[in-house]
Amino acid sequence: MVKVSVVGAKGRMGSHVVAAVNGADDMELALTLDAGDDLTRIDRSNTDVVVEFTVPSVSLGNVLTLIAQGVDVVVGTTGWTDEKLAQVREAIANGPRPSDQKVFIAPNFAISAVLADYFATKAARYFESAEVIELHHPNKVDAPSGTAIHTAHGIAQARKDAGLGEVPDNTETDGGSRGQVVDGIHVHAVRLRGLNAHEEVLFGNAGEQLTIRADSFDRGSFMPGVLLAVRKLAGDAPTGLTVGLDNFLDL
Repeated sequence: MVKVSVVGAKGRMGSHVVAAVNGADDMELALTLDAGDDLTRIDRSNTDVVVEFTVPSVSLGNVLTLIAQGVDVVVGTTGWTDEKLAQVREAIANGPRPSDQKVFIAPNFAISAVLADYFATKAARYFESAEVIELHHPNKVDAPSGTAIHTAHGIAQARKDAGLGEVPDNTETDGGSRGQVVDGIHVHAVRLRGLNAHEEVLFGNAGEQLTIRADSFDRGSFMPGVLLAVRKLAGDAPTGLTVGLDNFLDL
């Protein structure tokens, strides 16, 4: 049995993780912690893998503390930058388990979203234009989403590898209506009551368009990915920091 602790256990996502762990035949729930609780209660004597689902403003500090405690960590909180990831790698290198610590961060745990991201990187080299639209509920605190940023980076790298130039855009605007530019790719964020988590990737050539869309209608859609990540960290996942569920899907 894999002993799993959950940080952010009372949150919208954390409560689903608690239910998913309780429903898994190969896992047992160890500790459930939330805002204000002492993370140093979690250590290798009571926990094999921690699942951290909180908010971007506290997630980095939580992860660094958990690394110092020597436990492996699955992170679902978004808002990660290259600078924050570098701090995680440094913490692992200087932590109590530099040779076998495992930390996993996923921009998205929905299988549909991970596959859409993967398909987008495969399609990007064949199209002159590309844009990303992400749509979420209005309670989401970051924009654009970590998933959309990850998708844009993947598209940009695929275009670079294919020798493509800049995406054509002669629009003149100073009002921000063209979205945030991530690696040369315009990313648009929609916040609308009634939505959960959705992403569209639009590709265009003269006379044709390809749309790749992933829809998660309920937070339960993320749980198979979370449990997969927990099992991988308890098993054969590589040591160090891994980013992206695609690394565990045999793509």
